[in-house]
Amino acid sequence: MTKIKTSPFNPFDYFETNEEIQAFLQDALHDENPEVFVTVLGHWVRHHGVAEVAESTGLNRESLYKTLSGKTKPSWATVHKLLLLLRKNYAL
Repeated sequence: MTKIKTSPFNPFDYFETNEEIQAFLQDALHDENPEVFVTVLGHWVRHHGVAEVAESTGLNRESLYKTLSGKTKPSWATVHKLLLLLRKNYAL
């Protein structure tokens, strides 16, 4: 039997325009469950590269991995820095 190699799904790999990304982010931001937005932030960070996002926001790369892993709840300061970075790229 042949093994099939899979990789984790990241919705940001499939968006073709900034408008699609913006709509997805806004939908997640407006969801009544805040964990939805944190999950989407994690996908966005992984899509753009954790090291690059950490450098752009001034956040520690290791703590960013830990925060977005779902094992801990992110602090408001972390979410705020990520939102500021998103705001530079998308009209949130």
